[in-house]
Amino acid sequence: MKTQTVSEYNQVIAHCKELFKKKTQDYGTAWRILRLPSITDQIFIKAQRIRSIQEKGNQKVNDPIVDEFVGIINYCLIALIQISYQNDSRLEIPYSEFEPLYDKWAEDTRSLLENKNHDYGEAWRDMRVSSMTDIILMKLYRVKQIEDNQGMTVVSEGIEANYQDMINYAVFCLIKLNYHV
Repeated sequence: MKTQTVSEYNQVIAHCKELFKKKTQDYGTAWRILRLPSITDQIFIKAQRIRSIQEKGNQKVNDPIVDEFVGIINYCLIALIQISYQNDSRLEIPYSEFEPLYDKWAEDTRSLLENKNHDYGEAWRDMRVSSMTDIILMKLYRVKQIEDNQGMTVVSEGIEANYQDMINYAVFCLIKLNYHV
């Protein structure tokens, strides 16, 4: 049975993927030049901007925060795709070649969301967008620490799981902000 959350998740990801496809048409895969810590920093900039706007209550640059959440999702997917292509040095990869990886990571992340929603009873629906923004920032600090430790962890989940959690929290935020309709 398809839940409301799965349907909303799919709608958000479809919007994100469409924008990703259009940006790939405009820019190619210039993002392939970025090392993983640089991608993490790009996500950090977006999350920090959201938090800053939330704290100040206004903004001076007229880019809506929903666009930043979309950017977080797409940069997390870029990071996961980069991990998948870590032994491939090509800068330009045709969209048709990496699109299945975008879909695979989005589907794997949706499965993670479904499992966690089962266990947590969709607690995110009662959370504030500002709290989820803070959780995304916390996950970013975790990823930075793991990167600084050359990917090594003692008992914690790895970088991929943290990127997936950030995707899911950003999706939740977009659902709460009615981006999916």
